[in-house]
Amino acid sequence: MIVSRMKPPYEITSSILKLIISISEKIGEINANLLNRPSPKLRKQNRIKTIHSSLKIEGNTLTEEEITALLENKRVIGPKKDVLEVINAIKIYENLEDYNPSNGKSFLKAHQSLMEGLIENSGKYRNQSVGIVKGSKVAHLAPPFGNVPYLMKDLFEYLKKSDEIELIKSCVFHYEMESIHPFLDGNGRMGRLWQTLILMEKYPIFEFLPFETLISKDQEKYYKSLAESDKLESQLSLLNIC
Repeated sequence: MIVSRMKPPYEITSSILKLIISISEKIGEINANLLNRPSPKLRKQNRIKTIHSSLKIEGNTLTEEEITALLENKRVIGPKKDVLEVINAIKIYENLEDYNPSNGKSFLKAHQSLMEGLIENSGKYRNQSVGIVKGSKVAHLAPPFGNVPYLMKDLFEYLKKSDEIELIKSCVFHYEMESIHPFLDGNGRMGRLWQTLILMEKYPIFEFLPFETLISKDQEKYYKSLAESDKLESQLSLLNIC
């Protein structure tokens, strides 16, 4: 059975609105301090922090210094997989303007580049069932692989047609994409990359804000938030059915 829905189930609460106001104020402060594009040195430093933090969450062992060396086309001795992950990420983050956050084909193109040489069939949705296991328990069972193209199509339709503000849309997309788990590997880094692209459309300054560092420093809270959202979504879906 194909399950498809246009709008992800969520409610905007007063707590969410307060957070949006607080974030918007902080974005305004950053824009006021950086009226012009950040210096090339600052842009480079922030890009290194972004790549390092996003890949560190996935278990990459390279340091910021080693990533800097790769960015400068210098040779680095390290695990082949880790080096390739960084090289692929550098290509992506140096060409963010090549990707359209509201386009599904662009999404697959980015995954192909990000995971090239790391997995088979990069740039293609998974063709088998997957679950997220923590310890001896299945923490999340992703939708059947046959539903993935339809669920992702609906998610991109939501991005294009929803009049929700970008701060909310970016979070909804990040969570929903992780929940769908469209790929066999690379879902986490794709979710963080795509949230950045969505935010950049409205707030270009996000190209230079390595928010991944916050996630890297508090991964437990990050995964706990995803788990809580998963639980709440299930409850909302049951209410809608009833």
